[in-house]
Amino acid sequence: MAGKGEYVTVEGHRLKLTSLDRVMYPETGTTKAEVLDYLARIAPVMLPHVRDRPATRKRWVHGVGTPDAPGQVFFQKNLDEGTPAWVTRREIQHSDGPKSYPLVNNLATLTWLGQIGALEIHVPQWRFGPKGAQRNPDRLVLDLDPGEGVGLAECAEVARLARTILTGMGLDPMPVTSGSKGIHLYAALDGKQSSDEVSAVAHELARALEADHPDLIVSDMKKTLRTGKVLVDWSQNNGNKTTIAPYSLRGRMRPTVAAPRTWRELASKNLRHLEFHEVLQRVAEKGDPLADLSAGHLQKPDRLAKYRGMRDAARTPEPVPSHPAPTSNGRSFVIQEHHARRLHYDFRLENDGVLVSWAVPKGIPTTPNRNNLAVQTEDHPLEYGEFEGTIPAGEYGAGEVTIWDSGTYDLEKWRENEEVIVILHGRPDGGLAEPVRVALIHTNDTNWLLHRMKDQREGHWSRSSKAHTPAARSSTAPTREIQDASAAERTEVPETRGRRTWSPEFRESAKYTAMLATQGTEAAVHDDADWAFEMKWDGIRALAYVSGGGIRLISRNGNDLTDTYPDLAELADRVRGDAVLDGEIVALNGRGRPDFGRLQERMNLARPGDVQKAARKTPVQFMVFDVLEVDGAPVVTRSYEERRDRLAGILTPAGRIHLPPAFEGNLEAAMQSSRELALEGVMAKQRDSQYVGRRSRAWIKIKHHLTQEVIIAGWRPGQGRRSGGVGSLLLAVPEDGRLRYVGRVGTGFRERDLDEMQARFARIGRKTSPMTDVPALDARDAHWLTPRFVGEVEFTEWTSVGRLRQPTWRGWRPDKNPTDVVKEG
Repeated sequence: MAGKGEYVTVEGHRLKLTSLDRVMYPETGTTKAEVLDYLARIAPVMLPHVRDRPATRKRWVHGVGTPDAPGQVFFQKNLDEGTPAWVTRREIQHSDGPKSYPLVNNLATLTWLGQIGALEIHVPQWRFGPKGAQRNPDRLVLDLDPGEGVGLAECAEVARLARTILTGMGLDPMPVTSGSKGIHLYAALDGKQSSDEVSAVAHELARALEADHPDLIVSDMKKTLRTGKVLVDWSQNNGNKTTIAPYSLRGRMRPTVAAPRTWRELASKNLRHLEFHEVLQRVAEKGDPLADLSAGHLQKPDRLAKYRGMRDAARTPEPVPSHPAPTSNGRSFVIQEHHARRLHYDFRLENDGVLVSWAVPKGIPTTPNRNNLAVQTEDHPLEYGEFEGTIPAGEYGAGEVTIWDSGTYDLEKWRENEEVIVILHGRPDGGLAEPVRVALIHTNDTNWLLHRMKDQREGHWSRSSKAHTPAARSSTAPTREIQDASAAERTEVPETRGRRTWSPEFRESAKYTAMLATQGTEAAVHDDADWAFEMKWDGIRALAYVSGGGIRLISRNGNDLTDTYPDLAELADRVRGDAVLDGEIVALNGRGRPDFGRLQERMNLARPGDVQKAARKTPVQFMVFDVLEVDGAPVVTRSYEERRDRLAGILTPAGRIHLPPAFEGNLEAAMQSSRELALEGVMAKQRDSQYVGRRSRAWIKIKHHLTQEVIIAGWRPGQGRRSGGVGSLLLAVPEDGRLRYVGRVGTGFRERDLDEMQARFARIGRKTSPMTDVPALDARDAHWLTPRFVGEVEFTEWTSVGRLRQPTWRGWRPDKNPTDVVKEG
């Protein structure tokens, strides 16, 4: 398996497993395949203890090594770019910014963690709520850690002493041998106390034990006090601390496990830590000794309560079951045509015993370049999948209901309250007519976007259901399928791709100029039906020439960007045939949002070493939104909608290459979605517009915040810590053949920016101002510059005399020439 790997499907999610014969524990010869097998078999008892808790991972990618040559270990909190999109995640705010953590809520995620060598999984004592809020802790933990000269027997003695106190407090402690040195004691809580309150109680308990048994117990963390004693570590109840998860493997020389035990076992003189095969055997014979710890927190809410509350079984023919939703692993779907007050379609997917439901006014989109609004409604019972009939007047949803299509679906992704991707297999005579791949993308509140996706895989429409059976989900190697490496496995920056030898013909083919949008407001869009709406990406525009397996990236002002962004060379693998594409190069922040400030780190680099270093630190993405030429034939005279259809037909988005959807609906909803996603704004494009290589009102950019490209025409010295250097920049925009002064900017700079400006400006100084209308106060100590460089600022409004109010520096625009700058708004 080394080097090649294989694809498996686990709970509907596809993973690539590699290096299955790699020895992870040399002392016992335990391989990665055995680790994955353990995780698959232990998952039913492990998952309840880690569900909805942010997981910190300790990774031994190449194994734990030997005592003489320990393996390299990575302690990882924040998720990296290699994380599969279907992994459920939550953010936690840290002092250095937000970090995204995985929730180990299913076998697929557990298998992925095993694949990347995450042997140890550490979690806090609290869980996230359904909407991402941090709940109070639902368990108390004491870590009994032996100092030098004592061992597991002494820890067991302290555990029994602590049990007496905890029982007197009304708690029922349960022991876990940690698999490392000591013992953990867990006790279930009712969730009424905060982490600080629980931590304070645990601290007092540790002090009480120390006071009663000073020769055996210590509650102070100082190592000098721990020799010959057992530390009662109470600090892991802090909301910021974590503990090794029950049933997690340990990164020791042997494959030991944090193993739940019984109190009878703790009394044995032969007490020792257990290895993974022993734990599997114990669980198979006796179940989970720790089951009661999480049992009270796994009570499923009645997902049909709202449905029943909206219907009277005596007044409607709809099925109204009195029982809660059953446990179900089915994959059924139904689309019902509903003639209520207004015709709409009800789209329902079976999940966890119910039909998760959306009302879709315009039904399933007919092409990939359109999206339809989908409003999530209450969960429906499974019996509703066969319902057809008339709901009486006066009842909720009154009107005629018929089944438009129904069948089964293949699950690709289900991220709760975020994104769902499925392949629908309807009836031969159903409305879909063929298998259809769709995505549901959550925007805000109950609103989702329903997007029709194009097929990306050969054999994609197989109806095999083996991967969805319970038996298959308990295996580490269910149905094998062949697929290109996913984005999660394409993280290396190519060293040579993107610097190809171009043919003379290809060098001469860069003949297009980018179509530009006009700044506008929502009032500029008169009839939503005539427009398509795309998100506005905060990056650098580039035309991509794809030919003969290579690419060439050309900026808006004609500069060749190919060597600057070698990480986008994979575009050549995503396009069928030759093409000229239009798109935006963006860098994403920790929340997955375009960040123009981060993109600045990739600009103006020439040396290959600097480019490679920056590419590893700040990878970029390419948002492709238009096509100008296909296999040598221009398509610029075709309509926007025709071009989008052609683009969807030749581009297979994956990895760093994206095909952002176009929104169908109204501008207001698109703007709201843009705000929810923390994007820059919306691009409104007329559906019948041609691609013209100039600025046009057929494309209108509508921003949430005002920005302006400006020409740097001078600078003024700073004061204080900026004394002797650049304090502010003097800004201009062209007007009637001259440069008009529009104000100065002195905020938003990084120290590095100011240092670079000093060196940059030294080469273009001049004696006189290149602008008109510069106030004497601003001109008094100004250093004038040849107007060569373009930057961008954000501001609140234009003043009555044509100045920028409260401008803030956003960064340089090396992709723009001074002649490209126009006044926005």
